[in-house]
Amino acid sequence: MPKNVMQDEAEKIMEVAEREALRLGKGLSIAVVDSGGFIVSIRRFDGARPMTPLIALSKAYTSAVMQRPSGMLKGWSTSDPVFFSKVGDLGQFPIVATGGGVTLKLEGEFVGGVGVSGGTPQEDEALAQSILTELGYETDFDEWAGAKGAGDPKH
Repeated sequence: MPKNVMQDEAEKIMEVAEREALRLGKGLSIAVVDSGGFIVSIRRFDGARPMTPLIALSKAYTSAVMQRPSGMLKGWSTSDPVFFSKVGDLGQFPIVATGGGVTLKLEGEFVGGVGVSGGTPQEDEALAQSILTELGYETDFDEWAGAKGAGDPKH
């Protein structure tokens, strides 16, 4: 049975996220889910817009259940938008293809996802990546099918 990110680890993630949000001077929201995409923790930091917690949750959910960072799905969403939109509506939260969602992977095992929302796309992604780096999560993931060369038999 796979391990899951638990509340104590979610608290460490939130500490890093809050410190970085304050450093950026941004009102951000952060969501942490387990490997099945179930909520472990969500925080809407001071100044975050009302919609940001739900966006962060969608990014975290995507990264957990698709087992790769949400930004890696952009090629699939572009190459097969109809199918992607249908798949995106199947789960308990939307599947999104945008930066700011990272998969939590330790020792080759998928343990959850984190989503960041409220900054620019680059700020959300940078903050999410800083969580992985600081807390020692793996950052290597296989390219998603269809991410490049969709319909091209060479890829």
